[in-house]
Amino acid sequence: MAPPTRDSSTPRAPRVKQRRGEGQWALGYREPLNPNERSKKDDHPLNVRERIENIYAHGGFDSIDPGDLRGRFRWYGLYTQRKPGIDGGRTATLEPEELDDEYFMLRVRIDGGDLTTEQLAVIGEVSQTYARDTADITDRQNVQYHWIRVEDMPTIWEKLEGAGLTTMTACGDSPRVILGSPLAGIAEDEVIDGTPAIDEIKRRYLGKPEYANLPRKFKTAVSGLQDVAHEIHDVAFVGVEHPEHGPGFDVWVGGGLSTNPMIGQRLGAWVPRDEVPEVWEGVISVFRDYGYRRLRSRARIKFLVKDWGAQKFREILETKYLDRKLIDGPAPEAPEVQRDHVGVHKQKDGKFYVGAAPIAGRVSGSTLIAVAKAAERAGSGRVRLTPQQKLVVLDVPEAELPGLQAELAELGLPTQPTPWRRGVMACTGIEFCKLAIVETKARAKDLVAELDKRLADIQSDVDNPVSVHLNGCPNSCARIQTADIGLKGQIVTNDAGEQVEGFQVHLGGGLGLDAGFGRKLRGHKVTGDELVGYVERIVRNYHTQRENGERFAQWVARAEEADLR
Repeated sequence: MAPPTRDSSTPRAPRVKQRRGEGQWALGYREPLNPNERSKKDDHPLNVRERIENIYAHGGFDSIDPGDLRGRFRWYGLYTQRKPGIDGGRTATLEPEELDDEYFMLRVRIDGGDLTTEQLAVIGEVSQTYARDTADITDRQNVQYHWIRVEDMPTIWEKLEGAGLTTMTACGDSPRVILGSPLAGIAEDEVIDGTPAIDEIKRRYLGKPEYANLPRKFKTAVSGLQDVAHEIHDVAFVGVEHPEHGPGFDVWVGGGLSTNPMIGQRLGAWVPRDEVPEVWEGVISVFRDYGYRRLRSRARIKFLVKDWGAQKFREILETKYLDRKLIDGPAPEAPEVQRDHVGVHKQKDGKFYVGAAPIAGRVSGSTLIAVAKAAERAGSGRVRLTPQQKLVVLDVPEAELPGLQAELAELGLPTQPTPWRRGVMACTGIEFCKLAIVETKARAKDLVAELDKRLADIQSDVDNPVSVHLNGCPNSCARIQTADIGLKGQIVTNDAGEQVEGFQVHLGGGLGLDAGFGRKLRGHKVTGDELVGYVERIVRNYHTQRENGERFAQWVARAEEADLR
């Protein structure tokens, strides 16, 4: 029998496009959909420490299983560093084993940037003994070593953990270090001290396997001062005064940078400090269960929040994880000036904190030991690292300020830096990072030195430092989209037609009052050799054209494109 024919006048039903599963555990997608997920299912990454201590530390680099080397090692803060001599043009063309050196970068996790001087000294001693005296203060309040050998890891852990420090989940698809205000508990204008909440999150959840297999990394910030870049975190708790309940925290979710930058969204919920750990656990559990595990490029919580919206996210959090409604709360008022903790400032107890500025976080183990000793001579036992790659000594009596400032200056850590030194940040760059395309740390140092000379005539007339952030690749570890001048490293063509190191330019990004990603000058590239002249030109244009009190980001928004090139 012939099949029935369709009347051509009858409209065809629209074909419904079947959406592919995103690998969300809560929806039944438990089978690994990419090699990273397979690796985590085959063996929980936290188990790798036992193999490091019992096998790899004895057998050396060549004994390391590739799945551990380029995957699970990250859960203990270890990345293979870049083999010397490989130029940036080859970064994307070589296999991982061709880029790997037999040494590691090691990240020491310092939640809230909070250290005793004894701990700072231990960090410095480990650097001197095992890391060729390398130490970088990162914009996540960590300290980062280089030239680490796997053979030394058991001893390094013994020394760090003996001082109350850890490298656990400093990297990997896990809850990374929690950013906290460097002024927590001491600032006169702090809404609320977030330190007890940070400590309780660490106590309850750090190192628990059920929170250490996430779709991707998970970044947290807790501050009563809005000085930790809360807008670009996976979850952030921001100090705010509730008209009925008093000081507590406003909850933000879904922020992040890299190649798809997004500003976090407020849930509209107010949380008292003692409930922050429970809400944090709920948010990270939503991400674990509903986060996208199929594509690594969509595995951050920001994509889930973007698709769901803040209202649905809050509903799922309340109904499936907290079993209660959260209290509605007000938005925190954006600060007029971004605080960078540099200089000498009074604490609420009458003592002072002293903020010093290394260039782009580059210090050394020897420097950190010397800082610890100088702080102790000044009567302090506490130091904090900042999200701007700076260092702060707390609790300094007024009489000790001149001596401490002089000692810090001798160590290359001025407390009254030039605006250009104060505003520069840089990622690790091609010196050690396998993802990098260009040099960053050395270039930042040279840039500051040149700007100090070239812009000396307007230095005293710059109200706020113009921030310049250099990144070695598109991943934005140095937060280029939220800088006044953000520079994304790439290979560019110079006037002679040669392929050289250079940068894509982002201008006028910011947080707080200027929260957003500014202007990306499409097609505009700057070679490494042109960089100093370009930054000088842009800063002078701003200085000449700005209106009274106008911030750099405001000027960029209205400037003619010709004045930005």
